[in-house]
Amino acid sequence: MSDKLTAEDRALIEAARALIRGRYIENRHHIAAALRTRSGKIYTGLHLDTYVGRASVCAEAVAVGTAMAAGDRDIASIVSVRHPRPREANQTIQVVSPCGICREMLADFAPECRVIVPKDGGLVCVAPLELLPNKYFRT
Repeated sequence: MSDKLTAEDRALIEAARALIRGRYIENRHHIAAALRTRSGKIYTGLHLDTYVGRASVCAEAVAVGTAMAAGDRDIASIVSVRHPRPREANQTIQVVSPCGICREMLADFAPECRVIVPKDGGLVCVAPLELLPNKYFRT
């Protein structure tokens, strides 16, 4: 997978940043995701934090579910961003790696997609299985 980010990748990052900038609420919404399908359409999702952590829903899952519900199943790329808490010194909305559960979901629903993640102070694109060594597969 290519380490080079395209203009489309940068637009996808900005779509996720725009969503979290507009919807951030501390202890409710701190992660946003944006994905692009091969049709070119962008779908976004917002993290839903709950007091009972197991009931929380990741932004990536919301974005993937929205695309699937629209019948647009061929995911080309996805990115997640995190809004800092007000007390953090660095207030930059940063690209973050998907959590383990989302890595599993992406490997199941979009194994050929490009996941934009931070690496060595920059950003790279990797396949979901690169983020999930020794993935469990049903036989």
